[in-house]
Parts: sequence; structure tokens; C-alpha cells
Amino acid sequence: MARNRIVACPCGGADYAGCCGPYHDGAAPATAEALMRSRYSAYARRDEAYLRASWHPDTRPAGPILDDGDGIKWVGLEVLRHQQDGEQATVEFVARYKTGGRARRLHEISRFVRADGRWLYLDGGHPAAPED
Repeated sequence: MARNRIVACPCGGADYAGCCGPYHDGAAPATAEALMRSRYSAYARRDEAYLRASWHPDTRPAGPILDDGDGIKWVGLEVLRHQQDGEQATVEFVARYKTGGRARRLHEISRFVRADGRWLYLDGGHPAAPED
């Protein structure tokens, strides 16, 4: 008898099937934070179709989003802040990854909009570095 194996979600959830998996299968995230987490998981799982579908058409790149030769391995996510104001939201996060044998981090404040009842990624910026 085969046992169901629980696979941890890349975004930090205990179970991919109960966390970001349903979004990757077509369910709509209820919040911008859930969308951001599912997009992180899509990067980790190299799911180009989901990244494209969850990106607002006004800012979505025309070409490929993922580069098969980038060698990036996403290794962790920390959400620092989530703010929603009606149909707009921001999510500040730190995503950790490895590339070329070196650990790196991406600190971003992403903007999201709700269109036709679905949250979409609009764009992201990097916070200013703290002054000494």
C-alpha cells in the first residue's frame, strides 16, 4: 500500500498540497500575501506558466520569465509586512537563494492589484539600503 508523502511547500508551508499547490492548480489566492508566497513557490518549482498567469498584463515581460541556465536554487522566504488598501496591496519580503555556490538574498517590496476578483503581481522594488 502506497503512503502519501507530505512535501513541504517552498514558501515555508508544511504541506505543498495544502499551501501553494491549489493556487498552482488554478485556485485564486485570497490575499496578495498568498499570491506572493505562491509566486515564490512557482519560482522554486520553475513554473513559468503560473508566474506568467499571476503577473499583471501591463507589466508582464514579453519574453521568458525564467532562465533555465541561471542555476538559482530558492532556499527560504520570510514575509516582513503585508498591507492592503482596497484593491491594492504591498508585500515586503526577503527571499534567500543560492547561485554559483554563494548564498544571496532578495529584499523586495512587491505591489499587487486586484483585477476581476483576482490578485495580480504588478511590480517590485528594492528598499533603500539603510544609511550608516
